[in-house]
Amino acid sequence: MKTRYALGFTTLGGAATYILVVKGALTVDIGLGRQVRPLGPIRLDISAPPEVVFDIIASPYLAKTPHAMEGKLGVLERGSDMVLAEHFTDVGWGLRATTTEVVRFERPSRISFRLVRGPVPLVTETFTLVEAPNGGTEFTYSGEIGADLWGLGTWWSNKVAGHWEKTVAASLADVTTEAERRAARPGAAI
Repeated sequence: MKTRYALGFTTLGGAATYILVVKGALTVDIGLGRQVRPLGPIRLDISAPPEVVFDIIASPYLAKTPHAMEGKLGVLERGSDMVLAEHFTDVGWGLRATTTEVVRFERPSRISFRLVRGPVPLVTETFTLVEAPNGGTEFTYSGEIGADLWGLGTWWSNKVAGHWEKTVAASLADVTTEAERRAARPGAAI
């Protein structure tokens, strides 16, 4: 009987720990056996100047966050070229991950993200915007993700990376659509 209770408590404790890690409320950051893998790259050719693309990405962080994005983004601290922001991502089974990141802006060519708190102890990402010969933007997303505990860290960072890259790709699709819409308007201000 005691064994059954112990097994039940162990299973319940493991499930609770898993949920806390998935939600970003508990990060396993012990510095042992850290396994790091790349994120991306994702490369896009966007038919809009880098300044337009940059402004679309930066505006919700550096200006007032639009009401439509409040369920995905919360800015905790805002400066002129850097913010501390929370990102909210539905990850399935009714769970929502919350990550806290420092975001730096180098107008108009680079936006960098560094994870402060989330489901893994290490994420760095960069958006690079280069003016294309046709006046558009050559956009590149790249980064790295890492987790501790050797093989378990490899498994976990691969699992998180899949969701992470899908979320970034969906966001970039929205950025591309809006940037190209703005660039196509005759006489539109950047």
